[in-house]
Amino acid sequence: MTNMKLWNSVCVTDPASVKPITGKPYKGNSPKPYYLIQKATEAFGPCGKGWGIEVKSERFERMTETDLLHIALVRVWWTDGGEKHYIEQMGQTKAVYQSAKGTVVDEDAPKKSVTDAMTKCLSMLGFAGDIFSGRWDDSGYVEWAREQHAPKTTLTDQQIDEITKLVNEVNADFPALMAWVSKAAGYEVASLQETPAEAYTPIVKQLNRKKVPA
Repeated sequence: MTNMKLWNSVCVTDPASVKPITGKPYKGNSPKPYYLIQKATEAFGPCGKGWGIEVKSERFERMTETDLLHIALVRVWWTDGGEKHYIEQMGQTKAVYQSAKGTVVDEDAPKKSVTDAMTKCLSMLGFAGDIFSGRWDDSGYVEWAREQHAPKTTLTDQQIDEITKLVNEVNADFPALMAWVSKAAGYEVASLQETPAEAYTPIVKQLNRKKVPA
């Protein structure tokens, strides 16, 4: 479905960019913030141009006589087809709290609250959707996700030259060829340089079928 195009392109998280949740009364996993920033840049363009973050408001709230909570309302915006869209979410972090060693003052609380809210906003678009939907609890799924993000072997320069000559020889529709390769690969392949190595033989066979018999 068209509505799920963005979601499906960003929902599978690279295990190398996932960290366990610490300092909370519950266990779980969370995507690394800079990974989300990179993925958003891949999807929308440079931060500040294709997408960005705005802190709409922030405040401190007293939880107890000794504990303070920092809360931030954050907007994540992005552009699509010349139109600007946005999502808003709350983020929060303990700024002052008691530990076994005494009073702890977290000077990074405002930054953490903004990061928390940004993560929530991006998750609503599908970023790291597998984590937030609970699929990360399945070790088999995590292994599958690792395979999806493993470096892919692409065509060699010699193979690219051979295919290019064939394309020119049979006057093939190159965009249509790339669309065919993308469908077979299961992801968008924009050029021969990005084409997986295993596609070489099927491409050559496809192009050879277009040759006019002598």
